[in-house]
Amino acid sequence: MTATTAITAKRRGPLAGLRVLEIAGIGPGPFCGMLLADLGADVVVVDRVEAAADALDLGDAQIANRGKRSIAVDLKSPEGVATVLGLVERCDALIEGMRPGVMERLGLGPDVCLARNRRLVYGRMTGWGQHGPLAHAAGHDLNYVALSGALWYAGEPGSAPVSPPSLVGDVGGGAMYLAVGILAGVVHACATGEGQVIDAAIVDGSAHMTSLLLALQASQQMVAARGKSLLDGPHWYHTYRCADGAYVSVGALEPKFYRLLREKLGLADDPAFDRPYDPENWPALRERLAGIFATRSRDEWCRLLEGTDVCFAPVLTPDEAASHPHMRARGVYSREHGILQPTAAPRFSATPAQAPGAIPRRGEHTEAVLRDWAPCPNSITANKGHAR
Repeated sequence: MTATTAITAKRRGPLAGLRVLEIAGIGPGPFCGMLLADLGADVVVVDRVEAAADALDLGDAQIANRGKRSIAVDLKSPEGVATVLGLVERCDALIEGMRPGVMERLGLGPDVCLARNRRLVYGRMTGWGQHGPLAHAAGHDLNYVALSGALWYAGEPGSAPVSPPSLVGDVGGGAMYLAVGILAGVVHACATGEGQVIDAAIVDGSAHMTSLLLALQASQQMVAARGKSLLDGPHWYHTYRCADGAYVSVGALEPKFYRLLREKLGLADDPAFDRPYDPENWPALRERLAGIFATRSRDEWCRLLEGTDVCFAPVLTPDEAASHPHMRARGVYSREHGILQPTAAPRFSATPAQAPGAIPRRGEHTEAVLRDWAPCPNSITANKGHAR
């Protein structure tokens, strides 16, 4: 057994045995592949022979490639396309994040691939989707969540909306929905022997994520104007600057938590805080709380409020989060290969995931993958006994 084969055989996690072919790209596609690799899948990235001149090359810091294997292929050559199609025959799922039509022009579109492997789950990751007036336009995370409606409430009244970079769109509305789609497709393929195409669009996923906000809107607890609704305006659901310039968050939504917040802040007998759900009071009460939180450092507020039912947490940088006692106790972050990384999520009792794998060099595993992914597949969907 070769060293690489041994590494592959030792993969553990709930997806051990799943084979995924990922056409190298940027953004949510690689993150989806990382999530699957974290959970034990054998994810092989089809990299370019040389990096594109305009590509963002993170090199050894490309966390989204951790735990994967890399092969270098020229997709513009007949030999390269034949190589990829040979791997398509031996895998369970494929991830691609090209603009609509690009994979078809390369000769690697879903019709061609499904003809070679009818069990294949063909995952397509885009911002706008495979069809619609904007399908072929360029865009990024911010644009997709802006159009879907998911960005609207992310800002203070009178200010421009601001979204956490890549989290709402690329990761939340894109990669996570693609992962769910691929796994659902694999379950279907195991049961029926039939693959299918997954059209995962960030506009779709991020719009789907607004369901709670739309429920609040339908019950008249959310209005279009920012700062006037239950989750974006109250003084008891806000972030505040402390004396040292750091920030804390408070989310005392329910009455019992709000009463405790008042007690902790010495406001239990202040009648100004007796109507917590009246939007007319929120701006003035936010100013009052801002003045109170500005009198102590973040650490002082943590000593008073953290761990209580006030619904409180400090606002931390990722480095600070990695050092927080709760995050350390759960092992949420680790430093692997010299790089701070989040560990795999979620957690499984019977099939725990392994530690984050190494980040491969471009083309590092070309020979090993072509050897390991033998013509007789040993993958999840090929071993379920369904008709072929």
